[in-house]
Amino acid sequence: MKIDILTLFPHMFEGFLNESIIKRAITSEKVIINIHDIRDYSLDPHKKVDDYGFGGGAGMVLMPQPIFDAVDALRTDESFVILMTPQGVKYNQKIAYDFTSKKHIIIICGHYEGFDERIRTLCDMEISIGDFVLTGGELPSMVITDSVVRLIDGVINDESHLNDSFNNGLLDYPVYTKPVSFRGMDVPPILLSGHHENIRKYRMEEQLKRTRLRRPDLLEVENEKE
Repeated sequence: MKIDILTLFPHMFEGFLNESIIKRAITSEKVIINIHDIRDYSLDPHKKVDDYGFGGGAGMVLMPQPIFDAVDALRTDESFVILMTPQGVKYNQKIAYDFTSKKHIIIICGHYEGFDERIRTLCDMEISIGDFVLTGGELPSMVITDSVVRLIDGVINDESHLNDSFNNGLLDYPVYTKPVSFRGMDVPPILLSGHHENIRKYRMEEQLKRTRLRRPDLLEVENEKE
């Protein structure tokens, strides 16, 4: 898989690309991730990429020319273009799995007060990571990239993500490690029993209990599907 990210702040990605699972995925050639400075595509002699919006209003608006030229330079027949915006579809684990089938993803990071409306015509999908507003699309683009890359075959152990929260519409079950007793809190005895079927049932019960308590909306969605 190849991921190209268009941003006004390329240095924000240095730590993200050089640590942990993302770095290992790049090193092992499971994924290619390129960061592109939108200013490199500006035709303005001062590399200007935004301007005041027509009709007035606060803040600067990202101009279409640099974005269109950047996407034109990167896009192929296999490309899938994503625009990060609070107005997009709310991101979830199912979408992350769907994206693993893409050979090439281009992510456009939104900007401050907004972007020229015509930029939307470039995109195959607009995505939001939640009902809140950030100063730009850089952090959300990292969220998308991280969530997709970890699902690529060979990046992490399959069991690690097959048991993730949301994979079966439920939150994940609680997990424990050593010591067995810590500050008066003990590991549930069933996890020490070695009885795999009982452990499986216990974990499913805990998933249902935790989801019912913390995210009842997930259970409502599953009931609507039925």
